Amino acid sequence: MTRTTPPRPIAVTRVVPELAPLARTATRLHPRPGAPTAGDSSVGGPLLWPTGEPWPHCDGPHDLTVAVDDALADLRLRRLRAAVRGRRRTPAEQRALGRLASAVYPLTSPPTAPQYGSVAMLPVAQLYARDVPDLPAPAGTDLLQVLWCPFDHPPEAFMPRTALVWRSSAAVTRVLARPPEPSAVQYDGYLPEPCVLDPEQVTEYPNPLELGADLRERLRRADAWAAAGAAPDDPGAPVLESVYRGELSVAPGWKVGGWPQWGPTDPVARPCPACGTGMDPLLTIATFEWDAGTRSWIPNEAEAAAPSPHSGFDPRMPTKVQIASGYQQQLYVCPADPRHPHTELMQ
Repeated sequence: MTRTTPPRPIAVTRVVPELAPLARTATRLHPRPGAPTAGDSSVGGPLLWPTGEPWPHCDGPHDLTVAVDDALADLRLRRLRAAVRGRRRTPAEQRALGRLASAVYPLTSPPTAPQYGSVAMLPVAQLYARDVPDLPAPAGTDLLQVLWCPFDHPPEAFMPRTALVWRSSAAVTRVLARPPEPSAVQYDGYLPEPCVLDPEQVTEYPNPLELGADLRERLRRADAWAAAGAAPDDPGAPVLESVYRGELSVAPGWKVGGWPQWGPTDPVARPCPACGTGMDPLLTIATFEWDAGTRSWIPNEAEAAAPSPHSGFDPRMPTKVQIASGYQQQLYVCPADPRHPHTELMQ
């Protein structure tokens, strides 16, 4: 079943027509748990990685003063046990449970510091240009692969460090069957759950913090909303701007392109480290697909979904990724050459 975003509750360009030329398209990825293959666009799925090409590793530094949350096999075993609790297991699930249990037991000694000198990175996302119209694939490529190191890297960043790989899928003739993996992750939320995607393009407008004072004032005036026949129930100026921010401007959740979300910090210029060109949003890695302030973005097909206390599944967090206490990790690329070094930002 595909995912579709409901129409926006208000045509914001009727309230402030000057917003029209600021519209951008974004591709909502709509991840949902599944069994993607290397030939699919996915979050947390296997990558179309050629045999013979070195797998990315992170050489740190890794802050080992913070307790490591989970051995990878143990975390996967607990997730699978939660997912099948209370129902009949499929043969594939039964085999996976046995394989993971044998990897976890008997218990081995905790990982030691030398194991974390160089950490194999984990697949985060694989995006084919055929599925994602907003993907700025460089000439000769049609595939973006995103990996990360499942550890924080303070003081630079308290989030995973990412690597981007652009490639031509047609050039991969033999796929690496068993890529290396880290033995542990720092936090449960740094292991993406394998998800299939339902990419969908939507229209976005800038976060209020990116607008000039005049446009922000227009958005806070009840008479502008009323003149457009779109006055919310509460005409208070802060509420009106909040409606625009949560329901009419930037889509929540995992997405490619569009406008970035701001809040913890004000908008900041993102110059390319290689050439100084202003960088564009590439990928938003989100903790939540929606929250209390963005409920109108809930896909029609997911409206009836509810968290399951037994399986541990929360439809707002299908990827099980958690950035800090519920933030987003934004990746930016250079529009002049997406192969230039990318940058990261937590919001």
